[in-house]
Amino acid sequence: MVWVRSPVYFYKRNDTFYFSRAVPSDLRHRFKKKKIEVSLRTKSEAKAAKSAAALSDRLERYWDSIRMEIIYSRELGISVVPDKSHNEGVTELSLSDALALYQRLKGTSKSKLFFEVSNRSIRYLIECVGHDNINGLGPVDAGRFRDFLFDRGMSSSSVKRVFSSVRAIINLAIKERGLAMTNVFNGTFIPEDNKRKERLPVPDDVIKQIQKECRSLNDEPRWLIALISDTGMRLSEACGLLSSDIVLDTDIPHINLREHQWRRLKTSSSTRGIPLVGASLWAAEKIKAQGTEFAFSKYCNTQKCNANSASAALNKWLKPRLPERCVIHSFRHSLRDRLRAIECPTDIVDAIGGWTTEGIGQRYGEGYDLNIKAKWMGMLTSVQKPRSVETVTWHSVLGS
Repeated sequence: MVWVRSPVYFYKRNDTFYFSRAVPSDLRHRFKKKKIEVSLRTKSEAKAAKSAAALSDRLERYWDSIRMEIIYSRELGISVVPDKSHNEGVTELSLSDALALYQRLKGTSKSKLFFEVSNRSIRYLIECVGHDNINGLGPVDAGRFRDFLFDRGMSSSSVKRVFSSVRAIINLAIKERGLAMTNVFNGTFIPEDNKRKERLPVPDDVIKQIQKECRSLNDEPRWLIALISDTGMRLSEACGLLSSDIVLDTDIPHINLREHQWRRLKTSSSTRGIPLVGASLWAAEKIKAQGTEFAFSKYCNTQKCNANSASAALNKWLKPRLPERCVIHSFRHSLRDRLRAIECPTDIVDAIGGWTTEGIGQRYGEGYDLNIKAKWMGMLTSVQKPRSVETVTWHSVLGS
């Protein structure tokens, strides 16, 4: 009896097994690479053999479908090789080309993070399915991709973000290139898990202690923390400020928060005026006194706003001073709780923090002006017990 040994399409590198298989010569014109290599993400030879066999079988079936397509197309006298000199008639598109199209059309004025996220999402997908062809994606690939991401240790919220990115890239490619297909990543069920850790608000006594230390150290990073502590701004919003966005020579000192080319705002409601009180007013005065174009030139310039760098530096300083699960963004959570404590109406809270208010009626009118916001913000830093908003005058809290 003659024994036929099954081919082995995996190898070991740095304790991890990888799948590797050459693209058949008759199909290489449909692929950008002569060989398909992906990590099997396991150190177990038995698991690697099983995964490699399954992936090899799937590739065989995919290649056979391409061959059948070529045969039928030849019988009908239709060429299946796209003419790359123009876009008309293109029915095949690689995931890499779809990514490039998405970044070209959607990437205008976007930050470096936009490109990193989209690159990473498509890289994950190619690694999972083992090829780079949009037309080769089937409904089962969506479930496999979801499981692949969970196997990497991602939380459900992270998996949803990756799926959202992939869906957007493929949807745009389908529309722009007129592909006769549906997006298999639409409507994929992603179960919830308990991995997400909610950020906790900073307790009032801790806020006061940190504000005291900020005044004592009196440098740019501490100005940034103090500014956020009594305004509830997002870190990127504060980092991207111009000094001219801070208005002090007026009856109500405030920040005129608006979008800049180096820092986009999260939502349309993020554009707003924020009254300055307490530690935030102190920080604003220090920023204006330095006379620079950018409020925080350490983290921002005309090219970009590096909020990630600021986050890492500020959280490192804050870590021993804050309770567990509290970070710089926790001051934003705290502002909402502090406004709740003085019974500030929800829609005014939303207007101060730039949160989107639910309901069609909220879209009408110009919203709340600085005078209304200032009355409630003034109560936050009052040393006395909360009083009715009518009894708190703005000028009585400027120096608090």
